[in-house]
Amino acid sequence: MASTPAIPPGAGAAAAAAGSGGVDGLAPPPPPGTDMTGICFRDQLWLNTYPLDRNLVFDYFALSPFYDYSCNNEQLRARAIHPLDISQLSKMTGTEYMLSEVLEPHLFVFRKQKRDGPEKVTPMLTYYVLDGSIYQAPQLCNVFASRVGRALYHISKAFNTASSKLEKVGYVEAESEDSPSETKTAKEAIDFKELKRVDHILASLQRKLPPAPPPPPFPEGYSPPTAEGEKTSETQQTEPAAAVDPIIDQGPSKRMKT
Repeated sequence: MASTPAIPPGAGAAAAAAGSGGVDGLAPPPPPGTDMTGICFRDQLWLNTYPLDRNLVFDYFALSPFYDYSCNNEQLRARAIHPLDISQLSKMTGTEYMLSEVLEPHLFVFRKQKRDGPEKVTPMLTYYVLDGSIYQAPQLCNVFASRVGRALYHISKAFNTASSKLEKVGYVEAESEDSPSETKTAKEAIDFKELKRVDHILASLQRKLPPAPPPPPFPEGYSPPTAEGEKTSETQQTEPAAAVDPIIDQGPSKRMKT
């Protein structure tokens, strides 16, 4: 290509040594749809030698690992035709690169697409050159997945924070519930003291009263129960029985032995 300057010798090797992804010779291109958003290409030696404008930016882009050497643009370069000549690209079919956005000298956007006819193209991937560094733009599905993942992370963090604060609130409420129980026990202690005070007053009054009269004597002819009778009476006391009148229900009095 007459209008395109030759690549400085060792430019690709310098880029590879710098770890920026430059290639020496014809490296196998990545398959379409390969995610290369995690790498960046920059050849400072080329940038120091040539200006970065719309006429030379494609030659700079061809040094990067994002470039597919089987594209139609490479065929035009082999025929000494500008690789972005749309009048020539529209007559071909296959993979090609188009310069879609230009903001010299800072931003250049390339669109990789598949051409099936003069007016029929299918976009595949997008690349951009930002201040001399070349990147692959992420796909829209990856952008949505990243944003949704970030939103879910913040929502989960908010729920965890809210749950921790609710646990603290429940702990405070439990403490407030324990405090009435303490007051309740205190009240019960006060009532117990009052009960003991009443018992003391009743006992002092009982000591001031006269002693109880002796029980009446047994009726004539009544003999107190024997030891066996006492045992039976003790068993009867364990089992409650109806009260017995010793005068009426005792039967005829026993005869006195002479």
